[in-house]
Amino acid sequence: MDYSGKVVVITGASSGIGEQSAEEFAKLHADVVLVSRNEKKLQEIATKLSKYQIEAFVYACDVSNKDHVDKMGKTIIEKFGKIDVLVNNAGFGIYNTVEKTKVDEMESQMSTNFLGMMYCTKTFLQTMLEQRSGHIVNVASVAGSIGIPGMASYCASKFAMLGFSESLFHELKGTGVGITVVSPIMVRTNFFNHESFGKMPRYSATSLDSKAVASAVVRAASSPRLEIVVPQFVRFVIWFKQTFPYLINPLVGEIFRKSLKSNPD
Repeated sequence: MDYSGKVVVITGASSGIGEQSAEEFAKLHADVVLVSRNEKKLQEIATKLSKYQIEAFVYACDVSNKDHVDKMGKTIIEKFGKIDVLVNNAGFGIYNTVEKTKVDEMESQMSTNFLGMMYCTKTFLQTMLEQRSGHIVNVASVAGSIGIPGMASYCASKFAMLGFSESLFHELKGTGVGITVVSPIMVRTNFFNHESFGKMPRYSATSLDSKAVASAVVRAASSPRLEIVVPQFVRFVIWFKQTFPYLINPLVGEIFRKSLKSNPD
């Protein structure tokens, strides 16, 4: 697909899935807006993307702050006059039990992962509706369908993202605007660099590199589907858990409880 003349806004673009998604869209000739709190890193990525002869516009923003997001949206629309794709990718996780997780750590995950997505969607949705075109891609997780011990707040934020997206999916029918959730399983990024993960197994045979997920993000930007699970076979695991929870829930719980017991406080 050729994205020449298209404007793609990507949050959490300073590393991992966001950074790789920016490059994949740039390869397709899209102009990309790189959003994160780390302006220095964004500038480095913008310089790297210049080889694709596209415009890479940097905007430092904390998506958990609705006033900052509102200002960002106005600046981007004023500059480009439109938005074709919004990729809500900003997010992070903290690994600990609810008992030991601080309330502000819970709130910060919900604020960035869920509210940040909601603020960005609200900021750009009206423009998309007026254009009668555009697509929102929300990067969630398989943890948005399966509750994982030690990641209650993260799972809650992704469950919320999936529910919000499903509701909006129905509302957007016939408007020319679409929304698709990309739900990957474990991805090899700096997500697991947070000290809270300790001894938790970080990668497995099914873990993905960021390029595989970024390719799914690009596909999602023109997909009529509500959700794309990466890799695809994991969709069966989600279906099996939802259909036979009495079989899957005990297994998931036992696996991750062992990790919690071995994880230092």
